[in-house]
Amino acid sequence: MKNDTAGPQGTFSARMRLSAAQQADVVPLSDATLDDLAAKIAADAMVIGIGESTRFSRETFGIRDRLFRRLVQGHGFRALAMQDSAGAVAALDRYVQAGEGSAASALDGAWRPWRTAEMAATLEWIRAFNRDHPHDPIRIFGVKPAQAQPEDYDAVLDHVRESAPERWAEAASHLEPIRTAHRTDEHVQRARGTHPGRPFIDHARDALALIRSLPGVDRADGVLTRMRLIVDFHERSVAGRDNYAGDGAAWADAIDDHRRRTGLRVVYWDGIAHTSAAAVTLGLAPERGPQQSVGSLLRDRYGARYVSVAIGFHHGDLGVATVPEPAGDLMDAMLGEAEPPAHWLDLRPAAVRRRWDGPAKARVISGVYTPSRDAAEHLAVACLADAFDVLVHIRQASPVRWLP
Repeated sequence: MKNDTAGPQGTFSARMRLSAAQQADVVPLSDATLDDLAAKIAADAMVIGIGESTRFSRETFGIRDRLFRRLVQGHGFRALAMQDSAGAVAALDRYVQAGEGSAASALDGAWRPWRTAEMAATLEWIRAFNRDHPHDPIRIFGVKPAQAQPEDYDAVLDHVRESAPERWAEAASHLEPIRTAHRTDEHVQRARGTHPGRPFIDHARDALALIRSLPGVDRADGVLTRMRLIVDFHERSVAGRDNYAGDGAAWADAIDDHRRRTGLRVVYWDGIAHTSAAAVTLGLAPERGPQQSVGSLLRDRYGARYVSVAIGFHHGDLGVATVPEPAGDLMDAMLGEAEPPAHWLDLRPAAVRRRWDGPAKARVISGVYTPSRDAAEHLAVACLADAFDVLVHIRQASPVRWLP
């Protein structure tokens, strides 16, 4: 049970106890060691993916933020890529470049997981940095293409009210239920039992057919374009695709394109299923098998110049759910044995890799998480050290603070 050279035969599935040698690989998490970690991962990297196992933990977000600040201040990283639409993130970039509005107001149109006090504080820090470095600012961009926004629904309904008021109620019956997905994703509504029933993409397509039937719509000011954006938003959603993986190729292209156009070194923030440098199998959809991640595509393009950092936790109250201690076959359980409670380890040195290599499962707490199916809420990778270059772990998590 204390074999510290366990390899690809199944370190995590066959033996879930921490050896003395593995404990020695662990580095206590502190301001000083975070400086060391930033230096290690920044050395030759062009893109660094910093992923969290949950978007609901104040502590995991805080570690990611502190690491990002070090990469900016000490190592010249000047671009932050986020999983959100280009339009929504453009509002964040305008705030950090010009101080337009406030951090909280800039987040009004952002994806729900970003609308937290913690994210607002990050934006305020970036804004302050940019004021002090006007000729060398940090830029923020979204990895998704431009998507529909709530005001698009308003514009479409206003057009119907003016051009065909007798059909306004019909149009609203399609658009009003589905605009709620901009606050709470459709698949999350289904998981929470708040979904109205009919698939949102069906409502969106019916609304598009209605709008197309109106006289003079081709001459209206962008109404059809807005309606097509609404349809596209729902087609590309997790519920519309029936797939949690997202559009990894398009997101990787967006990161690669921004880096090539600007020459800036990029930090990419997302969940660990997306930042993983190897294909992942989701416990909620094992029948789909390994799925390419954004990080795996970036690893194919950049090799070791793409670095994948995974931040996880052992247990805690996340506000949306109380997460119990992990099952014994998860790497979170093994990392939870290490001392001190907050630590990190670099899997890239050959000797460390040998001790931690092999297939592994890591807990993933998403918007559809429920403790009753905790055993399925994970991702699986064929080789831990291929998926993640660095692991950061804390023992207990607490919830983020949501903005109003």
